[in-house]
Amino acid sequence: MSGTNEAVDELAYRLDGVLEELTDMALDALRLASAGDPDSAETGEALALEKRILKARRALERSVAALRGGSASGRTVPDEGAD
Repeated sequence: MSGTNEAVDELAYRLDGVLEELTDMALDALRLASAGDPDSAETGEALALEKRILKARRALERSVAALRGGSASGRTVPDEGAD
C-alpha cells in the first residue's frame, strides 16, 4: 500500500506544477486584457480565457486536495456545486 500512497503523493506534486502553470496563464490573460481597449473583442476574449483558466484551476485544486486526503494548503475541499 505504501507504493500506492507514494504514487498518489507524486501525482499531487506534479499537479501542483500544473496549478502554477494555470496561474501564470491566467495572469498573462489578465495582462493582455488590461493592455488593450476595454471595449475591444480581444480584451473580451482575454477575460473569457482567464475565467475558463480559473475555473479549471479551481477544479484541479479540488482534485489535488482529494488526493491529499481532503484539504490543500489548510483549506477544505469546496462542495461540488461551488462553481
